[in-house]
Amino acid sequence: MSRIERAVFPATQRQAIDMGARLRLARRRRGISIAEMASRVLASSPTISRLEHGDLTVSAAVLARYLEVLGLASDLDRIAEHDEPGAAIADERLGRPRRRKSRGLADEL
Repeated sequence: MSRIERAVFPATQRQAIDMGARLRLARRRRGISIAEMASRVLASSPTISRLEHGDLTVSAAVLARYLEVLGLASDLDRIAEHDEPGAAIADERLGRPRRRKSRGLADEL
């Protein structure tokens, strides 16, 4: 069964290739072979190679397990961590936050 090729934007492809190179370097720094990484990640060696070459069709689960093996699982927490454009859109759509009426001291007693 052949895989469907899905085009990505050139800048996105460059980012994927750079990410793959960083993953490969991190693996090699730890002295882990592709075969060993594949075994530990529960994926095939060709899948690991595709991930390290920037193939974005590799599943997020494989990427997550790869990062766990490297001790870098917390890097997943950084994805979309600072969504300032999204927050600005939501704030504009929702309007300004309403201030609650302040309660006087008598209301609290």
